[in-house]
Amino acid sequence: MRPPAQDTTHTIALIGLPGSGKSTLGRQLARRLRVGFVDSDHVIEARIECSIRDFFVREGESRFRDVEQEVIAELCHGRPGVLATGGGAVLREANRQALATHTHALYLRTAPEELYRRLRNDTVRPLLQTSNPLARLQELYEARDAFYAETAHFVIDTGRHSSHRLLNMMIMQLELAGAIPPQQSTIGG
Repeated sequence: MRPPAQDTTHTIALIGLPGSGKSTLGRQLARRLRVGFVDSDHVIEARIECSIRDFFVREGESRFRDVEQEVIAELCHGRPGVLATGGGAVLREANRQALATHTHALYLRTAPEELYRRLRNDTVRPLLQTSNPLARLQELYEARDAFYAETAHFVIDTGRHSSHRLLNMMIMQLELAGAIPPQQSTIGG
């Protein structure tokens, strides 16, 4: 885990495995902070003009990661706000560096078993289209946890907390680090 920057002009980036809540919590955090929200996967899909799943099938993961790296670099240097990244964004060193240097990165750490509970019926995420999604999530966790932790300024263990509680935990961490000004109330949301 990296020490957080004391600069409130950085984007707040959410990193973690698929299903950890990056997009859902990111939208809520942006609304609460009254800043913009962007999901890197949506930007990528607009750029490639198809779904990530279709692009994965047609072009392969390596080509997808090339496009993802371009988008992450642009978004890390863009207008400050809240950024939800794709689960594999940390696989490339360039992305880890951009996120660690130009954002306040929060790792939403979620156990593979909890992710499986949330995603067991998912048919969209390409890396989970396998006969044993739980085993795949365990593999992803083992392969990526160290990268997420290395990149992150903060780690939020999501467990089975409500989104309201997780949002308050995130805001508290950001306030304590001076990454955002103190909120009027983190209770009422």
